[in-house]
Amino acid sequence: MFRKILVANRGEIAVRIIHACQEMGIETVAVYSTADAEALHTQLADEAICIGPPKANASYLNIPEIISAAGVTHAEAIHPGFGFLSENSRFAEICEASGIKFIGPDAETIDLMGDKVHARKLMHHAGVPVIPGSDGEIHSAEEAEKIAQSVGYPVMLKASAGGGGKGIRQVAAAKDLKEAFQSAQKEALAAFGNGAMYLEKVIYPARHIEVQILAGAEGRVVHLGERDCSLQRNHQKMIEEAPAIFVDEKTRLALGAAAVDAAKAAGYENAGTVEFLLDPAGQFYFMEMNTRIQVEHPVTEMITGIDLVKSQIRIAAGEKLAWRQEDIHFSGHAIECRINAENPRFHFAPMPGKIENLLLPSGGLGLRVDSAMYSGYTIPPFYDSMIAKIIVLGADRSEAIMKMQRALNELVTEGVVTNREFQLDLLMHPEFMQGNYDTSFIAETFLPEWEENETAES
Repeated sequence: MFRKILVANRGEIAVRIIHACQEMGIETVAVYSTADAEALHTQLADEAICIGPPKANASYLNIPEIISAAGVTHAEAIHPGFGFLSENSRFAEICEASGIKFIGPDAETIDLMGDKVHARKLMHHAGVPVIPGSDGEIHSAEEAEKIAQSVGYPVMLKASAGGGGKGIRQVAAAKDLKEAFQSAQKEALAAFGNGAMYLEKVIYPARHIEVQILAGAEGRVVHLGERDCSLQRNHQKMIEEAPAIFVDEKTRLALGAAAVDAAKAAGYENAGTVEFLLDPAGQFYFMEMNTRIQVEHPVTEMITGIDLVKSQIRIAAGEKLAWRQEDIHFSGHAIECRINAENPRFHFAPMPGKIENLLLPSGGLGLRVDSAMYSGYTIPPFYDSMIAKIIVLGADRSEAIMKMQRALNELVTEGVVTNREFQLDLLMHPEFMQGNYDTSFIAETFLPEWEENETAES
C-alpha cells in the first residue's frame, strides 16, 4: 500500500480523497493555488504546497509544478479526483514516467475512451449498442449535413475530445446545422485544442443512465449498479439518484452486462463509469465512458456500502478486486443534490464570496454532506461553482426525497447565494415526486414554470 498520496485537486473532492487516505493510514499532500491558501483541503492534508496563481491553467493544470510537488514530498501516487487533469492522458503518462502511480486507468486507455469516435467504434465491435450517427470524425459542416440527412433530424453535434458539456449543440433542422457546427467546433477548439466533431441521432425523450464499474488489474470487472442522471441544465447534472427508477430488472441486468463488456473491451483498470441513453421503449445506447471518479459517486456508495475512492487506491496499489459480481448487493434508494454558489434568479450567475455563517444539515442515519465549506471561508471566483453535495439514503425513494427536503431546509450559507431553494423546488415538483422526468425536464418543463412563479411573486 502507498505511504503517501498527493491529491491533485481542490474543493470537496480533495477533502473526500484526503478523508479516505486518513482512514487507510496513508499520508497526504495537498496542492493549492494562491486563491486556495485557506482552503479546507490544505488544512486537512499532512503537507500542502502552493503550485501557482489562481487561474487553473497556471496551478491545478500545471503538470510540471504538480509533478515537482510530488517529487519533493516523496509522494508515491497521485489521485487526480475529477475535472482538471483527471482524464489527461499526458499527465498520466508523465506520472508513470516519473515513477509516480497515477490512480486511475493508464494513459492509453484514457486516450482510447476519451476519443468519443474511437470509443463508439470499440463499443460497436464489443456488441454494446451505440447511438446511430457518424462512423468517424467530422471536420466540416458539409460532412455533417450528409450524415444528418441519413439518420434524420434532430441530431446532436459533439466534440470528439469533449466533456463537461463543451462543444455540444442540438440541431432540429437542416437550416440550422451549418451555424451550429461552426459554433460547436469553435468551442471545442478553445476547450480541448481539438476541433474534430461527431454526430449522433437525438434520442428523445431519453433518460441519462450511467453504470459504475470497478476493474482490477487481474482482469476482473464488476458493476455497482446504475444511476439516473437525467436532471440536467445545459448538460450539467443537478440531481442524481440510484437505483434508476422505471428501469425494469431485465433492462437493469442488460445495462450492467453492457457496462462490464465495455470495460473489458477497453482493457480497463480502476473505477470508471459507462454512460447510456435510455429511450421510452427501454432500449439503451452507449454514449461515453468516463475514466475517473464521478461527482455523483456517493449515491452508488450509499446503496452498495462500497467506498469507491478507497477501492481506486487499492486497485492502483496492485491489490486484487475484493468482489465478484455476486458479492455486490444493493439496499435502499439514494439521492444527491449539488449545491452551487450561483443565483438561479440571474441566469445561474456564479456568486463567489465569504460564507459569514454556515449551518450544514444535522446528521442522522443515511445523510452525508461532502463539502469544503466552513464559516469564514471565501469562495474564490476562479473555479467551478459547486461548493457541496448533499447525499441521502432512504429505505425507499419516498423516504429519500423526504430526507433530502429536510436536509435542504436546514442548510444555511449566510453571505453567499446558492441554488438551495431551486433544488428544493425541483425536489418537490409533482413530476419529480412521481419520477416522470427525462433529460429535457428542467429546460422544457420545470424552469419555465419556476421562472413564471418567480416573476409572479416579485
